[in-house]
Parts: sequence; structure tokens; C-alpha cells
Amino acid sequence: MTALLAARELTRVLPETVPVTLVKDVSLEIGAKQFVAITGPSGSGKSSLLYLLGLLDRPTGGTILVEGRDTAPMSDADLARTRLSMIGFVFQFHFLLPEFSARQNVEIPMRKMGKLSPRAMRQRADDLLASLGLAGHREKRPDQLSGGQRQRVAVARALANDPPIVLADEPTGSLDSKSSEQVFDILRTLVSERGKTVIAVTHDLDMAARMDRRVHLVDGMLAEAQD
Repeated sequence: MTALLAARELTRVLPETVPVTLVKDVSLEIGAKQFVAITGPSGSGKSSLLYLLGLLDRPTGGTILVEGRDTAPMSDADLARTRLSMIGFVFQFHFLLPEFSARQNVEIPMRKMGKLSPRAMRQRADDLLASLGLAGHREKRPDQLSGGQRQRVAVARALANDPPIVLADEPTGSLDSKSSEQVFDILRTLVSERGKTVIAVTHDLDMAARMDRRVHLVDGMLAEAQD
């Protein structure tokens, strides 16, 4: 069976005066409906690997396969279309647009995709926010929401185009313990009830231990992969 997402000898080097290797020769396969933790010391390449898997950065060597399709020869436009349809992103600091309401922030990926009518986008955004306990907050701007609520809006935005893959970079890193647990439960539910594959960078080893798999990096290299 073809892996949903696969890395083949993935390497990323920054071409500085003294080149900096962020990720080196990483190969792994991730299937559908998996909850995967990426762990490792600070500076080990966790976020760099996530951005490569999410097609946000191009590798220096190796390639990413999405549903068996080699992304190396894809144009920037093709990569953007693949990201929009296949991958949703949740970041530590949410990156919601401050001048937009929660609903409008969730609509952004749908507008980029360009497949739904304005009415359908509005309804989908409202449904996603309601499913995450935010029905009463859809008209609020990010500065009117708590940290946990902003992160739930970010999750709704990641799900806007119904991608099979959700990538999260330290999604609970800026939250208190209660909000962290709520966001973790939401990510778990995406896997168990919505059939998503969720890959999350985390420094919280207790949280990582509660996920289905752990990919551990040291100095940009795959040191351990637990299934």
C-alpha cells in the first residue's frame, strides 16, 4: 500500500558561508490515520523536517512523495495546489490575520482553493468553528479570543479544505496546561473520528508518548522511529 506521505533520503542545507545542515538523509513513511510525534533536542531539525514534509521548503537532496507522487519535479504552482488540497497547517503562534474575524480567517484557504461559493465557504467555516466549540466566537477578531480559542481557530483553518494531512508545529507550546490538553484532544479526535493523519512537532515527551508513533531527530538525522 502506498504511504500517504513519504520522505526519501531528505536533506536540507542552508547555503551560508559555512553551510548549515538542518536535515540529513531522513527517510520515513507515514500512512493514513496516524498520529505522529516529531521529537528531538532544540536545534535538531524538527521544524525543518515538518516544513519539508509540508512542501513549504524545497529539499537540497532527496524528495517528498504525497500519495506516491514525487514532488521534486513539481513547479511552485503545483506545490501550492498540492498543499492547498492535501495539507493543513497549525503553528505555535497561530498566525491568524488580526484584522479578520475567526470566520474570515477560516475562509482564507477556501478562497485560495477557489472551488466554493461565498455562501458555501461561510457555511463551512461556521460548521468547523462550531465543531470546535467556537460557534459563539465566529465574528470575533483574534485579539478578542483567548490563546486556546485562537489555536482552535487555527485548527479550523487547517481543516478548511478537508485535507487528509494536518501538520502542527509545537501546537501547544504557547498555551497553558488546560488549553494544551484541549488542543491535544482535538488533534487526537481528528485522527480517531475524522480519519486525518496528524504529524506534530512537540517538545512535550509525555504528550508524544500518547501519540501513535514517534520520530526522534538528533542533529538533523533520524535517531529513532517508534511504530
